[in-house]
Amino acid sequence: MPGFEVFGDAERAQVNAVLETGVLMRYGFEGMRQGQFKALEFEKAFAQRMGVAHCQLVSSGTSALTVALAVAGVGAGDEVIVPTFTFVASFESILMLGAIPVLVDIDATLTLDPEAVRAAITPKTKCIMPVHMCGSMADLDALKAICQEHKLLLLEDACQAIGGSYKGIALGSYGDLGCFSFDFVKTITCGEGGAVITNNDIYAQYADQFQDHGHDHMGQDRGAETHPYLGYNFRISELNAAVGLAQLGRMDNIIAQQNKHYHVLRSAISGIEGVSFREVPEGGVENYSFLNIFLPTADLAEKVHAAMGQGGIDACFYWFKNNWHYISGWPHLTQAKSLYPIMPVVRERLNELTTRDFSQSNHHMGRNVSFLVKLGWDEATLNNRAEKMAQVINKVLNN
Repeated sequence: MPGFEVFGDAERAQVNAVLETGVLMRYGFEGMRQGQFKALEFEKAFAQRMGVAHCQLVSSGTSALTVALAVAGVGAGDEVIVPTFTFVASFESILMLGAIPVLVDIDATLTLDPEAVRAAITPKTKCIMPVHMCGSMADLDALKAICQEHKLLLLEDACQAIGGSYKGIALGSYGDLGCFSFDFVKTITCGEGGAVITNNDIYAQYADQFQDHGHDHMGQDRGAETHPYLGYNFRISELNAAVGLAQLGRMDNIIAQQNKHYHVLRSAISGIEGVSFREVPEGGVENYSFLNIFLPTADLAEKVHAAMGQGGIDACFYWFKNNWHYISGWPHLTQAKSLYPIMPVVRERLNELTTRDFSQSNHHMGRNVSFLVKLGWDEATLNNRAEKMAQVINKVLNN
């Protein structure tokens, strides 16, 4: 990770095929296209790769989440359960639709704790959104059972976990809907882009319409199309889709390379007393984009993170004090700092987050250090990195 590390001739060829037609927009201009429909081609190939019936490409992972929630009927006043460790897009997509993000604790998987989810359900709960952060997953069986018991939607945010699986099922395809990001730092990239996948024919039809101003996409005259429902412009361009189509062809090799590099790093530190690894639910297979470890205390984790930077080990993250990925870094959310008026009920619920007890999440995140797994390391660089990581951790723990 990420896919831009292997950008090359395949991507250039796909992009040039679009440029030669002069049609950069996904829809219309059929007479000029010379048979080039990159977004449609990507959607068919990605749906097949994920083992689902439908894929809808959109402009970003954030728009994918927004589209998925909208087509499933999540809106004003509905509650969506999300983890305290995620990316800001999770709650942004919920708030955009007038719904309420309900943040709950994570467990040692670094994803939703099913018991915390169960405790947070109210009559207004509409959806549970597990976020497969850093390439691994929640206990999806447990979450699905909760959803079935309470008749809730299970929406997988698999933006950071493409290529991972749970009990032989591709992450993103286990729930009612799954969402992916193809931004510049994801495992495969379109530059900017995202996707919604589903086996639900109605959700797929609505997603096709909603992401393009409500167009019904019937016939060959875009100007004559009707608008069964309101929508927005979340379309992907043919250029972005072309890049992603080439990257999709590299995906299996990328995952294999991540797997190899991940296990070299993990092996180097697995025998160090005091180091443990994130919990992966039984039957789960990571996509190996990150190696996540726990130290005995938050103080030691912060020291290890600092020492890694001082020792020249880049792409090392201490999410507990990160402004993008953990609730303690989101005062704009908890204080409802918005450029537009927020409904009073939503504002009230956001303000409640400042008094909530997230000590369980703090326990896990505070002790976590996360390492990005890169594709471009040669064997010498990889082995040197693994050795240095072990040295740094040993030094901090033995001081």
